[in-house]
Amino acid sequence: MILKIVFLFAGTILAFWISAICGGGASLILIPILNLLLPTSLVPFSLTIGTFTSSASRIAVFKQHINWKIFLWFVPFSIPAVLLGAFLIKYVNPNYLQLVVAFFLIANLPQLFVSKNKVEETGKEYPKSALALIGFMAGFISGITGAVGLLFNRFYLKFGLKKEEIVATRAANEVFLHLIKLIIYISLGLYSNTALWLGIAIAVAAIVSSYTVKYILPHLSENLFRKIGYGAMVVSGITLMTSTSGKIIQQDQIAFNSSSTAKKNIYTVSWKDTRLVLEYKAHEGIEIEKSIRPEELSGDLKEKYHNLMEHYDEVHIEKVYAFGKKTIHEFYCYKDNVLTKFKTT
Repeated sequence: MILKIVFLFAGTILAFWISAICGGGASLILIPILNLLLPTSLVPFSLTIGTFTSSASRIAVFKQHINWKIFLWFVPFSIPAVLLGAFLIKYVNPNYLQLVVAFFLIANLPQLFVSKNKVEETGKEYPKSALALIGFMAGFISGITGAVGLLFNRFYLKFGLKKEEIVATRAANEVFLHLIKLIIYISLGLYSNTALWLGIAIAVAAIVSSYTVKYILPHLSENLFRKIGYGAMVVSGITLMTSTSGKIIQQDQIAFNSSSTAKKNIYTVSWKDTRLVLEYKAHEGIEIEKSIRPEELSGDLKEKYHNLMEHYDEVHIEKVYAFGKKTIHEFYCYKDNVLTKFKTT
């Protein structure tokens, strides 16, 4: 336990210093670290303890820079969304949402190459409906992953806010979300003693960061601040995609295989109980074979399956799609480890 806390505290100090410079994102940087220490479903609880503390302390330091117009449209729509997201965490695999978040973060790569003059022209008034939609999306994603940070930094930058305004307004927008999430996670039992101690370690580091950041921001130009912000989004996205992809492949038993003969090339993808085969023959073109369950059959095909089961030990079914041909079903029947194959349309 102690080693875990020391490891996380060191990573958190680094993450919140980066967050202090680029206007947020410590939580998204910390997700890959927490994924190594906790089950995925408990990561949001630990993150939220730290991010709530960070938001509260940043409000205390930068309260005079809060953009109240954004706050008043963001928060009312984010609260019901965070309730929905936190409720769905028991039914939705958060790894897949983390992977989507990673792609959105990496998509900011072109912004690193925007010229200074063009960046300065991007500030504009967003319609109130856009503020409400962004608030809803931020709340929903935050409810499931426990983090939102850098994902919506691009919105704040495009709105034309200054460094201190971004830090203050983000903190004000998110502090209520974090408090609500903590209550929901506890009520749903999505916490543990380990997750609590790791969250406290994040919280202490967050306080240190918040009270030192005001000495850092004045020394950064607006253009450098933006570049660091977009750079942090891309790096965080790559890190998150790498760690999350590995967990998805392991948990869902995803595998890719290929083989070749003189007559055909075969490529196989396995995912959980599903197997998809792409087969290419020089004279017959491409065929796609997908394994299916018996309950997916109907009519004569279901009757054929039950008849075959009376005579064989095992029967596996594949549905075969071919361009320009009728879809067929293949029945792979095993009796005493001997395979017999039947085809039917």
